[in-house]
Amino acid sequence: MIKHEYAEVNGVRLHYATAGKGKLIMFVHGFPEFWYEWKNELAEFGRDYMAVAPDMRGYNLSSKPAEVDQYQVKHMVEDLRALAEKLGHKKFILVAHDWGGAIAWAFALSHPDYLEKLVIINAPHPGVFARELRDNPAQQKASGYMLMFRGPQAEQTLSANNYALLVQVVLGEGLKTGVFTEEDKKAYIEAWSQPGALTGGLNYYRAARVGPPSGEGDKDSGSFGLNVASLVVKVPTLVIWGEKDTALLTGNLEGLDKFVPNLTIKRIPDGTHWVIHEKPALVDGYIREFIKSK
Repeated sequence: MIKHEYAEVNGVRLHYATAGKGKLIMFVHGFPEFWYEWKNELAEFGRDYMAVAPDMRGYNLSSKPAEVDQYQVKHMVEDLRALAEKLGHKKFILVAHDWGGAIAWAFALSHPDYLEKLVIINAPHPGVFARELRDNPAQQKASGYMLMFRGPQAEQTLSANNYALLVQVVLGEGLKTGVFTEEDKKAYIEAWSQPGALTGGLNYYRAARVGPPSGEGDKDSGSFGLNVASLVVKVPTLVIWGEKDTALLTGNLEGLDKFVPNLTIKRIPDGTHWVIHEKPALVDGYIREFIKSK
C-alpha cells in the first residue's frame, strides 16, 4: 500500500510516497519525472524496507520556489538529508536516476556518513561528466538539448500540444511496447500540468548552468556546481547503466573507478535512459543483490 505524505523541510514542503517500514531506502527521480517513476520499486522494496520516493522541489506536489538559485544542487542535497532525518533515519540507502542521480552523487560527497549504500541509474558522476562535456564531441552533441532546456522558450516548447514532446521522449516507445499505459500517460501529464512544475524542473538545468560549451563564453560544465578537486565518493556504490541512452553516453563509465573506489557497474546493453521502466525486475534484482552484499 502506497501512502502519500508531506514534510516541511529546509524551507520547502515536500510531497512523498511511501510504503513499508524498517530501514530507509530513498528513491530520487530525475527530469521530467516525479515520485511515480518509482511506483514499482515502492511496491517491491516496501515489502522489507521503509521505501520513500519524494517529489523533488519544483516538481508535482512539492514546493516550487520562484528563484532560479533555489535549484542549486546544494539545496536539493539538504532537502534529502532533512527528509531522512524527519523520517527518523540518519543512515539510509539512496537510489537515484538522471537529475536525481546528480543530486545523489553530490549527497554522497557531502554526507557520506548518512549513506549505507548508493545506487545510481544513468546519471553521470560530476567529475567524469565535466571531462566528457569538455573532451568528447559525441557527449557534447548528445547534451545539446540542455542548452534548449536552459533557454527562455523551453516551457513553451515542452508544453505545446499537451506536452507532446515530453510524452514522446519519456513514454513514446513504452506506450508502443506496453511498458506504459494510457493511465500512466495521464498521470505524467497531470504532474507536468501542476502550476510551475515544468519551470521548477527546468530550473535545475538553469541553476547548474549544465551543458556543452555554448559559445557564449560562460563556464558550462558537467560538475553541477561542485568542486571538481574533491569528488571521491567514499560510499559503496552500484551504477546501473542502460547502454542505449542517447543523452548520457557510456563514456560516462570510463574512469569512474578513479572517483569511486568501492564501485560495482552493471551494464544493460539493450536498456535506454528509461531502463527503470523497461526492465524493472532486472534493475530491482541488481539493487537487491547489491544492498544485501557486505
